[in-house]
Amino acid sequence: MKLPSSMQVFERGWLSSNNILFTGRDRTALIDSGYATHAEQTVALVRHALGKRGLDLLVNTHLHSDHCGGNAALQRAFSCSTAIPAAEAGKVREWNAETLTYKATGQQCERFGFSETIDPGDVLTLGDMAWQALAAPGHDPHSLIFFCADEGILISADALWENGFGVVFPELEGESGFAEVRATLELIASLDVKLVIPGHGAPFTDVGKALTTAFSRLDYFVADPARNAQNAIKVLLKFLLLDRQGIAMAEVETLMGDMLLVREANRRYLGKPAAELAQWAVAQLLRAGAAQVQGDRLLNRD
Repeated sequence: MKLPSSMQVFERGWLSSNNILFTGRDRTALIDSGYATHAEQTVALVRHALGKRGLDLLVNTHLHSDHCGGNAALQRAFSCSTAIPAAEAGKVREWNAETLTYKATGQQCERFGFSETIDPGDVLTLGDMAWQALAAPGHDPHSLIFFCADEGILISADALWENGFGVVFPELEGESGFAEVRATLELIASLDVKLVIPGHGAPFTDVGKALTTAFSRLDYFVADPARNAQNAIKVLLKFLLLDRQGIAMAEVETLMGDMLLVREANRRYLGKPAAELAQWAVAQLLRAGAAQVQGDRLLNRD
């Protein structure tokens, strides 16, 4: 399915979320801004695509660092308005790195501000099309997805990928998350979606297959929540490795121990000593071909 002419998707690597650019008659807009270390690249991509036009509005589906890490750079470059999920406004206003999860995940995010908020049910005009904001809790309690009924296009963020969905982070801290993932998937299934633009990976049209895969993955986690914890720990270490490209093997245990979400996931579900957990996580990445050891360093492999 071809995208409307007023839309472009910048498919990024896994360190940064995808960016969706809209060039409407009256204003331009971008959904999600990628990770901090890719911020200047994001600015360059947007500037090149817009030509002489500026960026008027930046929208975030949710405030994980890989979706909003380029906010500050885009704000400096374009003086654009910024709209975030309404439920996150207080945290951003106070810039609480703990509740915004950046400290808990060991990730970077330059402080940014906002000028607008979005509630579930709000309708935004982007690229001269009407997009309804829908609540999509699960991966993140306050995440939004955007649906254009006229075109049958869903911007799904991390609520639905072609082969699953994002880590169910609330469950790592003992909060409800699996039920919310299921409700979000059921919501998506109720929509007449013809094309999904996920937060990561290429846009896809076989929505039924993606939903079947996602429900199966959810059932797998619900049957044994330790599986979600194991997945989260691997993902968090891989993200750190993507960010740094290399980590001294002697530092892996300390870096993982500094991440609150890793500690909580281990305490609640795995119960491994810190050194054993670090060895296990490294072994998982090596087995998956996602990392390699060279000398005394753990290196990223794409």
